[in-house]
Amino acid sequence: MPHPAAPPLAFFATLSIQVAPAHEIGQTPAGNRRVIPILGGRVQGDGWAARVVPGGADFQAIVTPTLARLDARYVLETEAGELIYVCNRAIRVASREVTARLVRAEPVDPALVYFRCAPTFETAAPSLAWINERLFVGSGVRLPDRVDIDCFTVL
Repeated sequence: MPHPAAPPLAFFATLSIQVAPAHEIGQTPAGNRRVIPILGGRVQGDGWAARVVPGGADFQAIVTPTLARLDARYVLETEAGELIYVCNRAIRVASREVTARLVRAEPVDPALVYFRCAPTFETAAPSLAWINERLFVGSGVRLPDRVDIDCFTVL
C-alpha cells in the first residue's frame, strides 16, 4: 500500500498578541509556573481581521532550563462581531541562556528559538463554522511585549 502524502499547509492568520509582565508562581511539581496576562492584540487573516479580546492568559511551565510548555486561552472578535475561542498549546525550546532571556522578557533572535504550536479555534458563528473542523499549526516569536504567531490550516 502506498503511504499518503504529507498534508500541505495553507495560511490562516497572523496573530499579534499583546502581553503583560508575567505573574511568577514559582517552582511547582510541573515546573516553574508563570501566568502571563493577555492585554489585547490584532489578527490578520486572508480577507478577514479580528481583535484579541483582553482578559485571556498564557499559562506556562518552564519544565527544564531549555523547554517551556505553553497553554494560552483567549478570545478573538472579528470585525463582524463574531467570537472565536482560542486554545493554543505550544512548546518553546532554546538554549539555557536564551530561555533565561525569554523568561526575563528580553529580546532574542527568533532563529535561536524553536517555538511551535497547535492552536484550536472554536466558534458558534455560522460563517466561520469550518474552523471547528480543521487542524491548525503555527510558528511563534516571543517579543518583550507581545507574541507573534503565524497559523496555518492543515489541508
